[in-house]
Amino acid sequence: MMLLTIATFIGHLHPLIVHLPIGFLALAILFELLSHFKKFEQLKTSVPATLFLGFVTAVLSCIFGYILSLSGEYEIPKMSNHKIAGIALAVAAGLLFFLTLDAVKKIFSINRWLFSFLNLGVFIIMIYTGHQGGSLTHGSDYLSVKIIQERERKKPSSVEEAMLFEDIVQPILIQRCGQCHREGKMKGQLSVQTLETLLKGGKTRPAVVAGMLNKSELYNRITLDPTNEKYMPADGKTPLTKAEIEIIQWWIEKGMATKGKKIAELKNAQAIQTNAAAFLGFTGASFSNESTNLENSKINPDIPTVFNVTQIDSLRNKGVNVRVMLHQPVMLDITIPSGFGTAINSIKSNLRSIAKNVIWLNVSNNGLTENELDFLPLMNNLEKLRMEKNPLTDKIIIPISGLHHLEALNLNETNVTQQGIEKLKQLPGLKRVYQWNVTK
Repeated sequence: MMLLTIATFIGHLHPLIVHLPIGFLALAILFELLSHFKKFEQLKTSVPATLFLGFVTAVLSCIFGYILSLSGEYEIPKMSNHKIAGIALAVAAGLLFFLTLDAVKKIFSINRWLFSFLNLGVFIIMIYTGHQGGSLTHGSDYLSVKIIQERERKKPSSVEEAMLFEDIVQPILIQRCGQCHREGKMKGQLSVQTLETLLKGGKTRPAVVAGMLNKSELYNRITLDPTNEKYMPADGKTPLTKAEIEIIQWWIEKGMATKGKKIAELKNAQAIQTNAAAFLGFTGASFSNESTNLENSKINPDIPTVFNVTQIDSLRNKGVNVRVMLHQPVMLDITIPSGFGTAINSIKSNLRSIAKNVIWLNVSNNGLTENELDFLPLMNNLEKLRMEKNPLTDKIIIPISGLHHLEALNLNETNVTQQGIEKLKQLPGLKRVYQWNVTK
């Protein structure tokens, strides 16, 4: 597993490393062309070294790119074109460098103008390779006449006049999912760009089925626990907010997943009008990063409207990930990094100070027991709590039982027994408990 993680990390360096050969080779080509002018002829001496750096970094880019290609996330034809072009660029850069060596010149020497022409040939290969790479990352239409001709939809005059799919649902899906699911880059053979492609779906089944949330793969994927390998969006990309999920949920279940319908034409659309108005940016509406569920549109009044900024800065300086989900009231999402372990004792005072502002908490994979989590009862506004991969026992049930706003709880790979989990059913708001590999 560690080898897989390291390989994935190395592969993800490809988009970073790939800019080095571009820079070095472009600079070498520029130096070569300018050196034909007397004013810049001294630049000729810099060409061999710059070509060498371009060649070496191009080889590294090929290696990292190959490792990245093993992830299976890219369309094979486009990936093959990019791979072949990248290898050709590295070989061409290497040949140009060797032609500058004195030992090679004694055996095989070419006309200076021909050498400059070959440099231009490398430049053309570099442009083609970059274009193929851009198509893999952003889709084949990222640099096309089609993109230039696209026009932004005119903003509706009111939320009632807005088209639910065209003005709200479609932009949400393109913004959150379009990077990986669009024409030219369809992971899982799914595109979210049109209603037709959503209804068609991908490898497994339709992404959207009118009126049926449980059969709509799109909704199922975006509402999974983030630890699930099928959760979308993947690879650490920004997930959909609760408000966005609410809109999509209503559109599928109540709006029957149609297009061409104004909100005013849909029955019982009041449930999403606030979120829709806020998404469209109408005055007075606020589209929060994390809104409440459709069934409970009121924000918990017990959440403080202020918080201690000093405590947040202190936590971040100690390596804790703190995200502000909402500013009014102040809702915090806190993740204790894996491996933090008993060092959590050094941040307990910080956590206690902002306990009532914490809505999401992740302490997974830290080897923590109930004793290290004695601050939990103070976080009585928690809605989501992840404690998987910790040696916790049924003793943790007592502090959890006081979290009356808790909706989701992850106890995977803990020592909590099935009997202990049964006791959690008394929590009125608890909707989901993840309990894989718990003690019987």
